[in-house]
Amino acid sequence: MQADQQEIINALQVKPNIDVKKEISERKDFLKTYVENAGMRGFVLGISGGQDSTLAGKLAQMAVDELNKEKTKEQTEPYQFIALRLPYGRQFDEEDAVRALEFISPSSKYTVNIQKAVDASEKAFEEATGRKMSDFNKGNTKARERMKVQYDIAAEYNCLVIGTDHAAEAVTGFYTKHGDGACDIAPLFGLNKRQGKELLRELQAPPQTFEKIPTADLESDKPGLSDEEALGLTYNQIDDFLEGKIIDSEAEKNIIHRYNTTEHKRAIPVTVHDDWWK
Repeated sequence: MQADQQEIINALQVKPNIDVKKEISERKDFLKTYVENAGMRGFVLGISGGQDSTLAGKLAQMAVDELNKEKTKEQTEPYQFIALRLPYGRQFDEEDAVRALEFISPSSKYTVNIQKAVDASEKAFEEATGRKMSDFNKGNTKARERMKVQYDIAAEYNCLVIGTDHAAEAVTGFYTKHGDGACDIAPLFGLNKRQGKELLRELQAPPQTFEKIPTADLESDKPGLSDEEALGLTYNQIDDFLEGKIIDSEAEKNIIHRYNTTEHKRAIPVTVHDDWWK
């Protein structure tokens, strides 16, 4: 069944207008409540220097700072937010990441270079199949290796992995399944791209963190390729669509097509007991 614009908006729970201060407070409290109820000691997130990880990281740090102020005498171990840098070799946007980390001021930060692990996976794949791994496939391998590292760190420090998925990303399926699409908690759910910018402005983030051109930075053959170029859509078009506005018909068709064909990324694994196939 093909979803239409309103069905998509309802599924992704996007509001046409938001109260910025309320959104910040509710999403921070959501993080606090969940980590307490889960009996965990904090959060882990890879920081790229872009809008989404900067916003999610700041909300996480605000949450653990408040939890530590509120903790009782029985709670001897502090909550923490662990920020990770996960470069493949040297990232071209390293300065942006440094700027984002200064703004977030995380409890702890570590750098894990994923290049050796990714290259080893590529070599093993090629030895097994006799085929050269495509640059696109290797890009997804980078994303999955980054997520694996985040779960390694989270397991070691009894933390939850934060996801940066938001409505403008979810509607297009523009992420790697079981890579940056994997997480324990998604505090940006329901926000579109421009609403995320509003939250960062309210939090007085450096303008570069939300004004820079969004890129996935996964494919070596296309370094720095912008999201909008890869999608054939602008974020303004996507955001307008998610806010229920009328947009160019071709752009609307593109968004709806991407949403419908990437449903498997947003769904839990299907089983034989699901009714849709019978």
